[in-house]
Amino acid sequence: MDRDAPETRPGAAEDWPDRIYDLLKLHNIRQVALVPDAGHSRLIRRCLADNTMKVVTLTTEEEGVAMLAGAWLGGDRGVLLMQSSGVGNCINMLSLSHIHRTPMPMIVTMRGDFGEFNPAQISMGNATQAVLEAMGTLVKRADTPEDIAPTVDATIRMAFNTFRPTATLIGQRIIGAKTFGKD
Repeated sequence: MDRDAPETRPGAAEDWPDRIYDLLKLHNIRQVALVPDAGHSRLIRRCLADNTMKVVTLTTEEEGVAMLAGAWLGGDRGVLLMQSSGVGNCINMLSLSHIHRTPMPMIVTMRGDFGEFNPAQISMGNATQAVLEAMGTLVKRADTPEDIAPTVDATIRMAFNTFRPTATLIGQRIIGAKTFGKD
């Protein structure tokens, strides 16, 4: 698409999921692959309510890579929504995007990178960007609500302009660190 992304406006801290949804519509994203994630919950609800989008709940994130490749071959654009812990499940499958020059935009909510309580999230949270980049994915990171829309817009544009995997990482400072019991 040649249109510019919506400009940053007041309220971006609260409405970033809605701004991502607007970008999905702007870029004619018709298929959304996801593993349920609290960080994406508002965006997921918006996509589910849209009769022009096909939302598929996956059992594991690598299924989304195959689904988006099929969507592209069938003439549709798609996006993969996941949490950083799911990135490790996709690594081997991302080679499909390179072999077949398939756009693969991913929007990843981070765990294990800021105030994380769960030790099991730390390793993948710290490795997410490096692992994606090692597999040839173009990675951009948003650590403020105001950065999310322009970063997602750039990620989607790069995926469909370069026919390769791209990812926006949404920092845990934005979605908030979960807690376990009392601090």
